[in-house]
Amino acid sequence: MAGKDVLQDTLNISMECSIEDAEKDKTNDGNAQNDSYEKSRLPLSRIRSIIKMDPDVKKASQDAVFVLSKATEFFIQNLASDAATKTLSEKKKTITRQHLDHICFTKDRYSFLEGVLESFES
Repeated sequence: MAGKDVLQDTLNISMECSIEDAEKDKTNDGNAQNDSYEKSRLPLSRIRSIIKMDPDVKKASQDAVFVLSKATEFFIQNLASDAATKTLSEKKKTITRQHLDHICFTKDRYSFLEGVLESFES
């Protein structure tokens, strides 16, 4: 179970860093806020173009795009953490499609993903 503890510690540190960055942005001036936009791990321009695919959306503010980017990062972290926990519980080293399927079927928060993974079959 040492692997599970290391994974949980890593995720906790990552979440704490993100919270600390957000708190620093509140106290600093506008230049620091622009720096935080550069810390996004996902391409903001791609997120903006995905948002604009919705015919009801005409414009998307930089703040909205950044918040959606961060929410997506947290979602991916949680999904990966849950899949890694399942993988480690089976004493495996690699997350497989079956682990993701199991997570989607057993955790209510991922129920909206049911059937989506099948669309990616080769």
